[in-house]
Amino acid sequence: MESAAEAMGMAQIAAHPRPDSFGRFGKFGGKYVPETLMHALSELEAAFHSVVKDQGFQKELDGLLRDYVGRETPLYFAERLTNHYRREDLNHTGAHKINNAIAQALLAKRLGKRRIIAETGAGQHGVATATACARLGLECIIYMGALDMERQSLNVFRMKLLGAKVRAVHSGTATLKDATSEAIRDWVTNVETTHYILGSAAGPHPYPMMVRDFQAVIGKETRAQAMERWGGKPDVLIACVGGGSNAMGLFHEFVEDPDVRLIGVEAAGCGLESGWVLHGAMSYLLQDDDGQIIEPHSISAGLDYPGVGPEHSFLKILDLEGIIPALETSHAIAYLEVLCPTLRDQRTVVVNCSGRGDKDVQTAIKHLQI
Repeated sequence: MESAAEAMGMAQIAAHPRPDSFGRFGKFGGKYVPETLMHALSELEAAFHSVVKDQGFQKELDGLLRDYVGRETPLYFAERLTNHYRREDLNHTGAHKINNAIAQALLAKRLGKRRIIAETGAGQHGVATATACARLGLECIIYMGALDMERQSLNVFRMKLLGAKVRAVHSGTATLKDATSEAIRDWVTNVETTHYILGSAAGPHPYPMMVRDFQAVIGKETRAQAMERWGGKPDVLIACVGGGSNAMGLFHEFVEDPDVRLIGVEAAGCGLESGWVLHGAMSYLLQDDDGQIIEPHSISAGLDYPGVGPEHSFLKILDLEGIIPALETSHAIAYLEVLCPTLRDQRTVVVNCSGRGDKDVQTAIKHLQI
């Protein structure tokens, strides 16, 4: 029997819904960037639309996703927790980030760019980008907040082992927001030779669309595997939300299915109520009364972004299923204790296990007093 990935085409890129001609989804999105970047963004958008139709590009990307990344990933039923887990943690590099990084690096080569820059929070996008650059022979510079470098020292070492230069960002809160700002400054300066691999479904158009579509393989595999497993769709999909890439990767395939509940779980503390421009796009942001961006409240570096009880869940799935989830994933798992008592029997719930927790061991030891 052919696998779910073979049946659907592993890298089949989504065709709906698309933003308008200004790169906006309703009032959100757009291109709010310096004039020096407008040509690069237009060039990138044209190249993206071209490769969507290019069978040669699709074949090469399919091969990399299958043979290098290790797709398709399993849809695992956790018997002791009675729900399903989308095992993106089993990808090469340990998270969903490689899906987008390898695709954008391949696209950058098509554009003749030899220098790659990226931002990273938890380090997973940085590791994925460094890995893709090593595989494709590209120079790699990663911007990372100094605070995140302390929290994620293992991933910093991995990036350096892979040949990337990791540049610490000490400005602002020294986290993902500031690393992204510094990466954009680099891009403005070196736009002719450099491609910026943005890891989140954020930033100026066409990045949110591109990241979503390159990550959409997660949801496509989930639909095909659910059909094989129980002959239908999941009833509920749950994913943690920081910059949105893993959530949109899972959700996008099901956005037009009204009978499938899509639940994004963000770090508690302060919610998203205000809308403004950050990093080239209109979105909901965490802001103070003066309109300044404020620091998110999260133990997890990967959710430490101001645009859109994990500890207990981290230990629970480790104890009951032998899976070490990333702290980001643990936020989504924690919501199950709120959700499950409200569901009727025989509801199928799929949680996106977006990454593994090796990188969080030191943080867990510190906060959980293990």
